Amino acid sequence: MLDHVSIVVTDLTKSAAFYDAVMAPLGVPCVWRLAMAIGYGTRNSPHDDGHSYLTIRSTGDLSGLRDAPGRHWCFRAPSRAAVDAFHAAGLAAAGHCEGPPGVRPAYHESYYAAFISDPDGNRLEAVCHRRPTP
Repeated sequence: MLDHVSIVVTDLTKSAAFYDAVMAPLGVPCVWRLAMAIGYGTRNSPHDDGHSYLTIRSTGDLSGLRDAPGRHWCFRAPSRAAVDAFHAAGLAAAGHCEGPPGVRPAYHESYYAAFISDPDGNRLEAVCHRRPTP
């Protein structure tokens, strides 16, 4: 449904370290870096027109967004271990825990997710919908 998403941050250097850390366990590579933005995603389609699926863009000022707690981006994880690694990497890279890894049965019995916020307060989630492997 979505083609691409942009997340705004105040400090691109600090945010680059954070997003490099949390995207790696999900298997999402950094595909380009510019002075004011970084792009993550896969670019292997013959019809790719040069954009990435996720852009982290520096604005320098998020004062108007600090009071928007509904900001939320969820990333699909290939496994429950990747969800765990996403959460651990986010905490190690100056993120904040918004919900530890675990099953969220209110969504469905296999919904395994973790929630973190980046240094600017953007709320992120990684989810794996697969049942656990024996």
